[in-house]
Amino acid sequence: MKNVLRLTALVAALGTALPLLAMPVATPDTWGGDLASRPRLTGDWGGARDTMAKKGVVLDFDLYVMPQKITSGGKNENSETWGNAITTLNVDTQKAGLWPGGFFKVQTVTSFGDNVMRDTGAMVPANLSWMLPSPVDTDTGLQELTYTQFLSQHAGVFFGKINSLAPTNLLHGDYTTGFLNTSVNMPLALAMVPLSAYGAGALYLPSHDVTLAAMVLDANGTIENNDLGDAFDDGVMALVSGDLKVKPGGLPGHQNLTLAWSNKDRTSLIQDPVNIANTLLTARVPLLGHIRELIETAGHTPIVGAPQPLNKESETWAAVYSFEQFLWQPAGDPKRGIGMFFSAGVSDGKANPIKNSFQLGLVGKGVVPGRPHDDFGIGWARAKFSDDFVPFLRENLNLGLDHEDVVELYYKAAITPWMSVGPSLQVISPALNKTFDAASGGFKDLDTTYIFGMRLGILF
Repeated sequence: MKNVLRLTALVAALGTALPLLAMPVATPDTWGGDLASRPRLTGDWGGARDTMAKKGVVLDFDLYVMPQKITSGGKNENSETWGNAITTLNVDTQKAGLWPGGFFKVQTVTSFGDNVMRDTGAMVPANLSWMLPSPVDTDTGLQELTYTQFLSQHAGVFFGKINSLAPTNLLHGDYTTGFLNTSVNMPLALAMVPLSAYGAGALYLPSHDVTLAAMVLDANGTIENNDLGDAFDDGVMALVSGDLKVKPGGLPGHQNLTLAWSNKDRTSLIQDPVNIANTLLTARVPLLGHIRELIETAGHTPIVGAPQPLNKESETWAAVYSFEQFLWQPAGDPKRGIGMFFSAGVSDGKANPIKNSFQLGLVGKGVVPGRPHDDFGIGWARAKFSDDFVPFLRENLNLGLDHEDVVELYYKAAITPWMSVGPSLQVISPALNKTFDAASGGFKDLDTTYIFGMRLGILF
């Protein structure tokens, strides 16, 4: 029992320092029960699911359907429905009768439907799920394939294809149940960190309150790229993290500092104007898509001439400080209460278009009277763009592109243990000042964008 408690503490600490990878999975006494009370829709599979869990094997299938409508502003008042299906397999080697402290995890993500990304006018996707597994197509990809081995109650190592989007915080950052907007979910100063990539890492717990962790990723990793032979061909993305648990007034919280550095040669933001125009006209990057459309639909390129040799940046870096802190909790329940979160990030702004990022919000978990499993939150985020991000086009087209703000409110209502539904309202002040108006054949001002959405989650 003592070793189990130590392992649980180590797992909890890692969950605040780096993405939650292959870990012990909490399982109920039984997956069975009536339709209104069972943990997952398909139940215990005639007892097979309960037997598998006792032997350390847990197989889950989660479905999220997210209709969203632009009710005002943006480029077009459009509506679409997007969805993600996530399949996850966890294996505990000790429960499986093999060796202690080992955990395997495999996770795939499939996207379907259509989204309103092109119509929002925002530079940052208004739904993080639109990026999974690809920002340009519906597809299926391997999001994670990891093995974690705990060496003692103080240390562990992990390796494989690492999912850097795995939820790590209790109050925010879980895009499947909380906020939708990318800016509110993740610090965009870390935009150069791949969403999924081959790599390895280690963690060290010198005390119960301090966790130190580090990992190295393939700088070119993507969810759709599974070719291990290509890993690290163009350099690495290294991350180190230190996390400190705090408990002011007896209320739990934690503070975190994450540093990122990469030696991959990346295209610099500081370029000859001809290169900037050519890059925008050929890139398939969501962040650049709206600018490209302004050039294409206007029927001309603002700059002509022969491309010059591209300027490169041989290294990039970023740093993010963040904290989460409960402000109130009911007695005896560490997972319920009202808390706040904050983060501030900075990058070199030479290859990363995001120079600074900020997040601030308030979240309530299980505090609505009579609704112990409902959550709600209000969050604000700002993405501040680098001064070197397309400066010539900013001046010649009066694009703006100084910063982009978003405020989001959400509510997650638990209908049953396996079904949740919740509305989301986003108010976005786009970084771009204008968009192209097809009706008039000219430019028009880009107004504040209002997006209403719903998210239906079903755990099978």
